[in-house]
Amino acid sequence: MKKYLSIVVLLLPLLLGNIEAKTKYTTANLNIRVEPTVYSPVLSVIPRGTTIEIEDDCDCAWVPVYYNGTIGYVCTRYISDSAPRNVARPTSSVRYYTNSYGRRVQSPTRYSSAPAGATALCRDGSYSFSQSRRGTCSHHGGVARWF
Repeated sequence: MKKYLSIVVLLLPLLLGNIEAKTKYTTANLNIRVEPTVYSPVLSVIPRGTTIEIEDDCDCAWVPVYYNGTIGYVCTRYISDSAPRNVARPTSSVRYYTNSYGRRVQSPTRYSSAPAGATALCRDGSYSFSQSRRGTCSHHGGVARWF
């Protein structure tokens, strides 16, 4: 509980808008973690090329972020001041679900090209981010191709 409170205290000015946030871009599919360590559980994944806001632009290894209702830490090695090139952009709304392992996963989404992190192309043209083969693209005509 104390750890979550410290994250909230760090991000409170950013959430309230009192401090101007620094805009950064993810250079890879980026894990949001409970604590600032690679051994900490993953709360969510931010897709490559996503714009994020950070409170402090420091030379730290980890920074707290707020993304899609989740507060946690990301490694600064995978964020940049400029957007990565050739990023696939969604052509439909991006939604999420909780899979059978309790992890938050992006629902099948249509993209302009194959996005990073996609595991399958569904027959209806959407890309799946499923973490198991069972049920992948089941509401989208089945799997056309695995990645």
